[in-house]
Amino acid sequence: MTTQLERILQEIQTTVSSIRAEDAEKLVNGILDAKKVFVAGAGRSGFMAKSFAMRMMHVGLEPYVVGETVTPNLEKGDLFIVGSGSGETKSLVAMAEKAKSIGAAVAAVTIVPDSSIGRLADIIIEIPAQTKADTTHSSIQPMGSLFEQSLLLFYDSLILLIMEKRGMDADNMYGRHANLE
Repeated sequence: MTTQLERILQEIQTTVSSIRAEDAEKLVNGILDAKKVFVAGAGRSGFMAKSFAMRMMHVGLEPYVVGETVTPNLEKGDLFIVGSGSGETKSLVAMAEKAKSIGAAVAAVTIVPDSSIGRLADIIIEIPAQTKADTTHSSIQPMGSLFEQSLLLFYDSLILLIMEKRGMDADNMYGRHANLE
C-alpha cells in the first residue's frame, strides 16, 4: 500500500509543479474582480468544483455550483470556472459557450488548453495530467484520477492565495462554516 501511495504523491508533485504560477495569479484576480463566481465540472471534476465553491464561500466570496437549485443566473461581469480534463465534455462546452454569449469571463482548468473549452476561455490553467483516453502522459492511476487530485490541490492553493490577498487566516473562515451539522 505504501508504495502505491508514494508513487501517487510523486505523480501529483510532478504534475502540480508544472502549473504556471502566473496563470494561477490571473485566475485569483479574476475571482476577486468578479461579481459572482460559477463553477462546473462533470463527474469527479464536478466534486472538486463543489469543494472549491465551499471554500470560496468560507473566505467570503459569492460562489455558485452550476446545476444546483439555488444557483442564480449568470450575468456579464461574472466568472465561470470550468474544470474539465479533456475540455470536450459536451455539457460543459455548451455552458462555456452560453457564458461567453452572456458576456461573462470563462476560465478553463484543463489538461488540453487547445480544447473546445480552452479556446473559449479568457483564462487557461493547464494541469498536465493524463486524460481518461490519453497515452501521452503516463500515470499508474486509472482514468482521470491524477487530474482530479491535482485539480483539488490547485483549487485549494487558490484559496490560500485569496486568503493572503485578503489578509485572512483560517480563524476568519469559521464564522462562515456550516453550523446545522
